[in-house]
Amino acid sequence: MSGHSKWSQIKRQKGAADVKRGVVFTKMTREIMLATKEGGPDPEANFRLRLAVDRARAVNMPLANIQRAIDRASGGGEGAALESVVYEGYAPGGVSVMVEAATDNRNRTAAEIRSTFVRGGGKLGESGSVQWLFEQKGIIEVDAGGRSTDEIQLVAIDAGAEDVEVDGSLVSIFTTPSSFERVKKAIEAASITVASAEISMRPTTTVRVEGEHARQVMHLVEALEELDDVQKVHANFDIPDEVLQHA
Repeated sequence: MSGHSKWSQIKRQKGAADVKRGVVFTKMTREIMLATKEGGPDPEANFRLRLAVDRARAVNMPLANIQRAIDRASGGGEGAALESVVYEGYAPGGVSVMVEAATDNRNRTAAEIRSTFVRGGGKLGESGSVQWLFEQKGIIEVDAGGRSTDEIQLVAIDAGAEDVEVDGSLVSIFTTPSSFERVKKAIEAASITVASAEISMRPTTTVRVEGEHARQVMHLVEALEELDDVQKVHANFDIPDEVLQHA
């Protein structure tokens, strides 16, 4: 898992979200619409929507855009056709990949994802082929900066975190979905800045890949993430730091 956490940190450092802000806003709009369809338009009563709004605000998405997405989803029309779909496949080196998409056209999305897998040296699998290798967890990432990583770990564990990983100044905190919000609030109450927080999929086992396979895996993951319909990509790779730094 450490390789994947490090990849998240490197992407933030590169400012990928800023460079591709239009793409990020599109993905956040769809996440907000899906969350609204699932649990209603009130963020106070809809945890998934509250989390989506928090993530949208973290990438400086205007409040007007957020409200427009909620209105579109709760008002039928265009938002009514949007649905969540999960695709599963394999990357070079035996790495398992899960792709979460939001689409109004399953055929188009499936074709784009299949083509991207093939071009990246991987292949699309059957439904259920790799999902059993992942479990849903709350994932909170903190860049410790000047704070003690031991202190951050104690705050997280006292609040109910299941696991904490430290890699340099990066602290990755894992929770059950039900305790996610409580742990996040405890960290923020301790004046610890959260770099990212989401309910995501954590691999139960990882696959170490190096050399050319490692580079191919990174290129495939990036290519999938850049597709308009793709919301999140999860993979169980563990890749050397030097490869990640030059990805």
